[in-house]
Amino acid sequence: MPSTPPSTDTGPSAAPTRETLLEEIERRLAAHLDAQPDPPAALLKAARYAVLGGGKRLRPLLCLRSALAVGGRLEDALDAAVSVEFVHAFSLVHDDLPALDDDDLRRGRPTVHKAFGEAIAILAGDFLLAVAAQAAAASPIDAERSAREVLAATNEMIFGQVQDTLGGTDPSLPADEQLRAIHARKTGALITVACRLGGIAGRAEATRLAALDRFGAVIGQMFQAVDDLLDETQTTEHLGKAAGKDRDAGKLTYPT
Repeated sequence: MPSTPPSTDTGPSAAPTRETLLEEIERRLAAHLDAQPDPPAALLKAARYAVLGGGKRLRPLLCLRSALAVGGRLEDALDAAVSVEFVHAFSLVHDDLPALDDDDLRRGRPTVHKAFGEAIAILAGDFLLAVAAQAAAASPIDAERSAREVLAATNEMIFGQVQDTLGGTDPSLPADEQLRAIHARKTGALITVACRLGGIAGRAEATRLAALDRFGAVIGQMFQAVDDLLDETQTTEHLGKAAGKDRDAGKLTYPT
């Protein structure tokens, strides 16, 4: 596991602020990237640009809060938390490519393929997925299980992205059921696994893990509904990415 500065008190009785958690997440993300053995400079620069360029950090925050909620320690959940964020960053880099969503902006900055070129963007996404697996496997509690959970959720996310982009849901289902099925995979899988990994790091029993799964699934659906509404109602400047792209692409969304 990469070395990081000593953390503040992270025992079960602690109630760290959001700012404290974000600082811990940023440090651990950077530590995992910097621990990679001799990567090409251009690749590392693009990966750092993709990962450390801001973001809500919703998924790692949910992981850490879930661990604390079941009586676990922050330090035990950090590697699992950032592994999910590395997967998220990989997905954004690849989603923005011309062959998929073809976006020029992400978080108010040029997307990775615009800043570094398509070849490096593809390879940086691949690299981030490998770092995600390494981070999950560095978890101090049940590392093998954590790595399996992250990779399984990654597959679910990719399956959902295929359905969202190319179709593949059951056409006999009502549109709202098709939509929920897509977003349970595309968005919900990573959010749900973030909560579950926090429970695993906190040594939660099965009933609590099941409760975290249900919580994560509902949060995932809510997050996607809000994202769809923002795409319809907000400006590109507000979103930090192109607005109205879902409608222009004819995608099935909550507003439609």
